[in-house]
Amino acid sequence: MVNIRVARVQDVQGMQACNLQNLPENYMLQYYLYVVASYPQLSYVAEDEGKIVGYLMARMEDELSEGEEPYGHVVSISVLRTYRRLGIAKKMMLQSQEAMARLYSGSFMSLHVRKSNRAAITLYKDTLNFGVFKIEKAYYGDGEDAYVMRLPLKELAR
Repeated sequence: MVNIRVARVQDVQGMQACNLQNLPENYMLQYYLYVVASYPQLSYVAEDEGKIVGYLMARMEDELSEGEEPYGHVVSISVLRTYRRLGIAKKMMLQSQEAMARLYSGSFMSLHVRKSNRAAITLYKDTLNFGVFKIEKAYYGDGEDAYVMRLPLKELAR
């Protein structure tokens, strides 16, 4: 049975392994450590019998303009192929959204998604109610554009 819980520093190697198996964008191990240690309530792992089968890594935006409200950003989310369509990504997203709103008074959650990733776009737009904020041209290393999506969190903070 898959268990979803808050990520710990000890999980970062498993998170990175999941990332390397699924996504073309990869991060140095030190970055995982930084995010998980800096914002421990915002990142989650899904594990099955001790093996990490999915993760969500999120943080609050550190560099805000004067007067700008705090907001969070999903750095990366991935679920192994054999565990997809089980609601794991949705559950991790909902838990991170709630923590951003309640613990950090986040005004919204943002993320980047490849324009070609229809499954993720469907999850974000249709299931989680994100909206497209803008398009970032050539955001990814291979030159693909990204949708920048946002979800207001004000309702969750109550």
